[in-house]
Amino acid sequence: MEITPNCVVALTWTLKDTLGEELDQLDEPVEFLLGGRDLLQKIEEALQGHEAGDRLDLHLEPEDAFGDYDETRVFLEPRAIFPEELEEGMTYEVLPAGATSQDLPPGALFTVTEIYPEHVVLDANHPLAGIALRLHLKVEGVREASEEEVGAGTLGAGFFKID
Repeated sequence: MEITPNCVVALTWTLKDTLGEELDQLDEPVEFLLGGRDLLQKIEEALQGHEAGDRLDLHLEPEDAFGDYDETRVFLEPRAIFPEELEEGMTYEVLPAGATSQDLPPGALFTVTEIYPEHVVLDANHPLAGIALRLHLKVEGVREASEEEVGAGTLGAGFFKID
């Protein structure tokens, strides 16, 4: 079956930065809905017309992937609102009660980047923002999407989802 909009494609991949450092390896196939919110637009475009067994090598600039790094999405919050066992690299989908930042991006993931006695530095950029990516994909399978899957707009994989 050929890949078309509103079908489900099972992919494996190796994701690297432009220096060749491996960022992610997916050895077991994961299903994504084309025409929904599961994949970046450039990946969907590249997959069109391919079939199971095909391999693709893609180069994605930041604007085609997770956007440019935005310094305005880095902010401070009081250390006191966080639990004692806080560590750099921890992430929050929702900030603790007492957060003072206004105009936070909806649906963002907040990463703790630095911890000080009085405050915590949080970064709401996607972890891959500002990075050009090289993606080696293998199409492991293709199938028709169900009405429920198309209606939901996602299979919930979420790796390439941008909020």
